[in-house]
Amino acid sequence: MLPKDENRLHQNHITTNPHPNTLCDLFELDHNADNIAFIHGNQEWRRGQLARLAMRIATGLQEAGVRAGDRVLLHLRNGPEIAGCYLACFQLGAICVPLNLRFKSIELDALVRRVRPTIYIGEPDLYRLITSIDADVLGPNARFVVGEAADGFAQSWTKLLTNGAPSRLAIPDASLPAVLLSTSGTTGQPKFVTHSLTSLTCGASQLIHAGPQKGDINAFFLPMVHGSGLFFLLASLLVEAPMIMLNAGDSDGILDAIECHRCTYMVGMPTMLAHIMARQRVQRRNVESLRICLAGGDVCLPGQQERFEELFGVPLRSFWAATEAPSTFTYGLRPGPVSRPVPGVEIRLVDSEGRSVSRGTPGQAFMRGPHVALGYWKGPGYWDAFPDGWFPTGDLMQEEEDGHFLFITRVKDVIVRGGSNISPVEVERILTAHPAVRDAGVVGTPDRLLGQKVVGFVQLADGQGDDQLQQILRDISSQIADYKLPEELQSVPEIPRNSLGKIDRARLLAML
Repeated sequence: MLPKDENRLHQNHITTNPHPNTLCDLFELDHNADNIAFIHGNQEWRRGQLARLAMRIATGLQEAGVRAGDRVLLHLRNGPEIAGCYLACFQLGAICVPLNLRFKSIELDALVRRVRPTIYIGEPDLYRLITSIDADVLGPNARFVVGEAADGFAQSWTKLLTNGAPSRLAIPDASLPAVLLSTSGTTGQPKFVTHSLTSLTCGASQLIHAGPQKGDINAFFLPMVHGSGLFFLLASLLVEAPMIMLNAGDSDGILDAIECHRCTYMVGMPTMLAHIMARQRVQRRNVESLRICLAGGDVCLPGQQERFEELFGVPLRSFWAATEAPSTFTYGLRPGPVSRPVPGVEIRLVDSEGRSVSRGTPGQAFMRGPHVALGYWKGPGYWDAFPDGWFPTGDLMQEEEDGHFLFITRVKDVIVRGGSNISPVEVERILTAHPAVRDAGVVGTPDRLLGQKVVGFVQLADGQGDDQLQQILRDISSQIADYKLPEELQSVPEIPRNSLGKIDRARLLAML
């Protein structure tokens, strides 16, 4: 439901510099062309090299028939290829559609059919997942692979890397779709979050409030096929902060790179950072160069932020972000799921009737600003826009007295037991803090008398058995109100998570 009044409108009117019209104007990669843009493997990529690569790709795409508004599938891991493809499509006004690297063939088939692409660019092992897609959906001459293809259709992507300059086009309309970012899809088919050149530019420039800054060296392992990776890539190019491109699954490699390159900046999902912390305990590296470390995309585990500072000597700050509104907040200044709004954004917290709530009262968060996505793509030239530009986050937040915004839970995940609201995130934090529990998930299930009851799932720590379940409930009963205590607790081999690493509550419910 849309907000009805503006009494509790949070809007900071301190603004940053005016936003350029296009990303091409913003980055000016030929400016300081010899400065390092990123290091991939053992190869340094200068800003000028990246600009020339993007130009060659743009020329090749144009010669392959790509025009403004056409969709270009990107099925690539982090590296110069995907960075160059993004910038090339932005120049042409084509729409980038990065594909989730964790999706299987059946998921990819459904996405590709909805997008109706003009060109596919992928890697050999990823391309194998889409070889069965019908030729009328993805033509055999529209498939390009970085490396050797697995069939006789795909061509080497080097055919796209022509040396000429693309013919002059009108400057792309910065208000039209430029990229379609698929959501994690926990409730059916993933949505395509639609960003324009304007919202990309504004989102990237607003990330200066959360870093990185000029002079930082970014230990970069966020997948660029997701909004988080794309926006931090663009922000790093904007402020000329070199990125060390790393593999998110190689925690030892990340730690070695921090030590070797004297990285000053790192951002990741809490689950990624937990693996890095575990490897740092096993083999200590010199990480004293780190200036700031951020966790976003999910709630940190209880005690994770404190343990991180003990291991790395720098606080682990948390911040809220969404693909639809990537830079509404910067990091909080204390532990917990707290964030601070950046200058210029608009935030409303409203109750179920759409009325603004007072400070200290939970409400669903709505956000508006030039960084917010256009809406959800439905087809060529059509998308569902957010009413009056207000993005309904679906998240419950609370504005604190010190100016922080506290994330409470997803609205849809709230458990209503006997008329009382329960945040599953709160119960999960308490469960995972128990020494016998490695991970936990909590859901609400129907109950005839109370409406819903609380059911908990735990992945037990090594050496713990199911005989510990009742003891765990007894231990946590002194930490939360009785109505929040799980009425049932089950052990599972692993808490299911979606493609973004968030708890998949639908699968937990299915286990019942």
